[in-house]
Amino acid sequence: MKNRLYKRSTYAQGFRPRTAFSLRKYKLALLAAVWLASGMTVIVGLPWILVQQQERLEPSGTTSNQTTNVPKTAKPTTLEPTVPVYLTEQKKIAELPLETYIEGVVAAEMPVAFEMEALKAQAIAARTYIVRRVRAGDHSGVPVKEAIVTDKVNHQAYKTDEDLRRQWGLAYERNQEKIRQAVEETAGEIILYKGQPIHALYFSTSNGYTENAEDYWGAPVAYLKSVPSPWDTAISPKYKETVVMDYRTFLRKLGIGNVSALSTKSPFIRVLERTEGRRIAKIRIGSQILTGKEVREKLDLRSSQFIWTIKGTQIEITTFGYGHGVGMSQWGANGLAKMGKSANEILTTYYSGVEIRSL
Repeated sequence: MKNRLYKRSTYAQGFRPRTAFSLRKYKLALLAAVWLASGMTVIVGLPWILVQQQERLEPSGTTSNQTTNVPKTAKPTTLEPTVPVYLTEQKKIAELPLETYIEGVVAAEMPVAFEMEALKAQAIAARTYIVRRVRAGDHSGVPVKEAIVTDKVNHQAYKTDEDLRRQWGLAYERNQEKIRQAVEETAGEIILYKGQPIHALYFSTSNGYTENAEDYWGAPVAYLKSVPSPWDTAISPKYKETVVMDYRTFLRKLGIGNVSALSTKSPFIRVLERTEGRRIAKIRIGSQILTGKEVREKLDLRSSQFIWTIKGTQIEITTFGYGHGVGMSQWGANGLAKMGKSANEILTTYYSGVEIRSL
């Protein structure tokens, strides 16, 4: 009965069972069967010490029902779910074991040189993101309905093993082992708020503070509140950037009409309001009022906190931080890890009122 429910739920909302057998160790105490098509949640607890994990064996030139090296006496104890990921460059779907998918996300989203506890925090956040998305049956932003996410940053960046071998070269084995350790030591752990998986947003670098969800997306989220993150300013190479553009290009990208001249006495650009996270909430440019988010996205700036200088017919814009600013700062997480903080302490710093539990 447990396996039947688990299989039904994974097919219904994006996770799919695998076929044939191999062995893999997990540190999980429990595995949760998750999502029914009706939206009802069913939890099935199964002890995991050494799990006979299922995986597809499809040698080149064979069909999916042909397998090799399958022990005749092997009997599955459970089904490990897979995540259907749309690989953008290849234009195909890869059905990846959940924890293998998390390894590829951590490797793509966070520098492997980061501290182990920061990598573990990233693994938990990435796992929470996909669990929440699958539970919701959320296929938004995916070009084919059979996939649940893409491999791009509009969901979570993901790199294949082949990508990582090319990127890391001779350091592949060492780097992959470090990523695998971070994932295995947190296997099955997700972030909960009032018993539900959170929307585990994260970004590269803060301006010294994270942002309230409502200040960037317009809707408040209880666990996505502005908190100090002073570590970024000291250690992140992405903290500060300056871009220069012709001011007519600046106006065109913002959709602002003709402005005959720039006046230093009557400011052409003026900040009207700031967010709790010290970013620009509203700004007047000429006769128009825009949000900091609109300016950031239209000009492709790193952050919605910026200052500017007008020099002749050009405008010089300096940004502080990198990303939307909501949730966990990755460079801030590494700063906390360098101070000796655990993955759980890092996560509870950036996500207010949450707890970390195993599936």
